[in-house]
Amino acid sequence: MGQIVYLKKCDIFRIKNMLRDQNDTIAAIATPLGEAGISVIRVSGVRAIEITDSVFKGKASLRGALSHSIHFGRIADPIAGLIDEVLVSVFKKPHSYTGEDVVEISCHGSHYVTAKILETVIGKGARMADPGEFTQRAFLRGKLDLMQAEAVADLIHSKTALAHRASIEQLNGSLSISIHAIRQKLIDLCSLLELELDFAEEGIELTDHKRVESFFDETITDLEILINSYKYGRIIRDGVKAVLAGAPNVGKSSLLNILLKQNRAIVSDVPGTTRDVIEEAILIEGIAFRLADTAGLRKTSDLVEQEGVRRSRNQISGADLVLLLIDSSEIITADGLDIILDVVQRFSDKVLIVLNKVDIMHPEFSLNSFEACERISISCISGQGIDLLTKKMMQQVISNCDPTSSSVQIQSERHRDLLKKTLTSVIAARSTLLENLSGEFIAVDLRAALNYLGDIIGITTPEDVLHNIFSKFCIGK
Repeated sequence: MGQIVYLKKCDIFRIKNMLRDQNDTIAAIATPLGEAGISVIRVSGVRAIEITDSVFKGKASLRGALSHSIHFGRIADPIAGLIDEVLVSVFKKPHSYTGEDVVEISCHGSHYVTAKILETVIGKGARMADPGEFTQRAFLRGKLDLMQAEAVADLIHSKTALAHRASIEQLNGSLSISIHAIRQKLIDLCSLLELELDFAEEGIELTDHKRVESFFDETITDLEILINSYKYGRIIRDGVKAVLAGAPNVGKSSLLNILLKQNRAIVSDVPGTTRDVIEEAILIEGIAFRLADTAGLRKTSDLVEQEGVRRSRNQISGADLVLLLIDSSEIITADGLDIILDVVQRFSDKVLIVLNKVDIMHPEFSLNSFEACERISISCISGQGIDLLTKKMMQQVISNCDPTSSSVQIQSERHRDLLKKTLTSVIAARSTLLENLSGEFIAVDLRAALNYLGDIIGITTPEDVLHNIFSKFCIGK
């Protein structure tokens, strides 16, 4: 029990040290650079209101402004004079995004005007914010836990409705609640086991081994459900990488153009037209599919085409879904059969065989060797089977994960890896219990599990990990 209190003191000490280093006032442009209707410069810190007030001329001083109020006025520079007419929003601590005093200056969206206002604010004592520093300060001051902070970055980069919804749910704390609940149960058990050690000499037991074993079983199930949700969660966030593969001139580029509904790739009867990877994206039922049209797979002496084939194989290796196109208007050659066999054998779980040109299928065409493989027939000329193909693509992806397995989805590889380590520690604790070893040994594994869960939500996360997470944010967020 004392060990858990010690960890909490360490966490508080670490956070206080980080806060001490961030008592200065930061500023950054919070909107994309370029010409726009408006731009926003965000200022946060102990001198945010004072610094902004020193360059702002309105009806009244900002120092006496109420929190969550907006003020019209002008921003001026002592040398350059009037820069722009602006609206200044004031948010006083702790009721702001960062938990500090925050000022947001809304100006006309000229690149020069925006940069000049930022330069003026910095000249009065603010410094340029690091990437993600506003959100990092929100995290350090308890406005967000680390999972919610990471959801901010996911929300900014969300490209689909599903990705947006998943980010909103995580930002609202749905995933954090699940993690906190598991962690609190482990804390309660660990505390009880360590308390029991104080009464070991008297032979007093505070825990029922059957109930503890049942608790471990439930916790293991909860962790496994969360870990398994990553398959679908990653697809929601990152989309599906779908590679169009096959021999030259089987219709890969034609299929890409049809799916995109535009002439993106060059289509020619000459084999080997595509020598590099062409990537574009489409939406199927709310999921982003990143399509990669690749060079035809065949043996060749052409050095450039050889490089194209090598890149094609690399794309196939890293794909979530492989659309293996086969020309059904011709009898498959021995070399062609070798190519199909190689791809199917190595990547059978993600291969969907697509028989193209079925409107002119050769009477002796046969694919009996691959009867067990999922396949669909299409024609890029007539459009036959294209709608069914997109449905099959979605089904193929969903079949490898269960979207309904959990009410929340893990989208981060970092979260998944830490949950796996947590699961390993809980399983070890359960094994120790079944071996009738002392509660002290069980508590060791439980404390390890608690640290892993703490890393997820930011309670025990090392500073280098925190820096890495927030450094991936855009400046101004």
